Amino acid sequence: MDQAEKLRTIVKKNQQNFPKAQVFAVTSGKGGVGKSNVAVNLAVQMQKRGKKVIIFDADFGLANVEIMFGVMPRFNLSDLIYRGKTIQEVITPGPLGIGFISGGSGITGVNNLSREQLKFLVNNLAKLDDLADVIIIDTGAGISDSVLEFVIASPEILLVVTPEPSSLTDAYSLLKTLHRSVEFRQSNTKINVISNRVESEEEGIGIYEKLNSVVGQFLNGTLEYLGMIPQDTAVGKAVCKQKPVSLLFPESKSAKSFVLLADYLIQGAATPVIQKRGIMQLLSRFIYRRN
Repeated sequence: MDQAEKLRTIVKKNQQNFPKAQVFAVTSGKGGVGKSNVAVNLAVQMQKRGKKVIIFDADFGLANVEIMFGVMPRFNLSDLIYRGKTIQEVITPGPLGIGFISGGSGITGVNNLSREQLKFLVNNLAKLDDLADVIIIDTGAGISDSVLEFVIASPEILLVVTPEPSSLTDAYSLLKTLHRSVEFRQSNTKINVISNRVESEEEGIGIYEKLNSVVGQFLNGTLEYLGMIPQDTAVGKAVCKQKPVSLLFPESKSAKSFVLLADYLIQGAATPVIQKRGIMQLLSRFIYRRN
């Protein structure tokens, strides 16, 4: 049995033995649109609803999640891969018991790992399916390989956009790159649009409709509208205090919007449109792409 076949065997074994968590990749076409803020606050609202949530900060080299939680991790993903720490050791407890894994600064992307390192990563991350009901992957922004690795492999994508023309343009560039990838399977992927920092529900829907129109016309694809997050000064205040707005200002406009978004995503887990595949199904895509 060659190395690739051994890796496939690991994936299949773990898929059979572990329950499958619901996996979301939160991404954006450009930085500065509130992507990590969305990931953190969705985690808070889902945890409040009895879900065990783990955030995987896949924006390698940065530390957005830990900054927003105001928690300094003792270990990160580099310690798991290069220094033999277990997955339990690199999960840092955050507010309400939310776990998060910091990407660290020693990794540029999963595809840059050796096969042995990938095997070790797979064996450890397989345990997340047993440790969480929901896994939120906070990707980097843009269309770099390290971002596309996770976006292509994820069963459900949460695409964060704002009213800025550059946000829409860059979001379309990301979607165009995604659709042109030979590994992307539109029938197995649900792409949800979240309109952030809008003045009204109408503006949020308008942003979605513009983006969905060009995706349908030029990429022969479809997007779903998940909802909107209003422009809210409470968000900036919460970021400055390194607390999620859903905890610091739970009655704010933005916090109430995160409540609705989290409810929609949790309820969507019961529908058969996108089958829950868990973190192992996501990781298997990286392995198969190697061969």
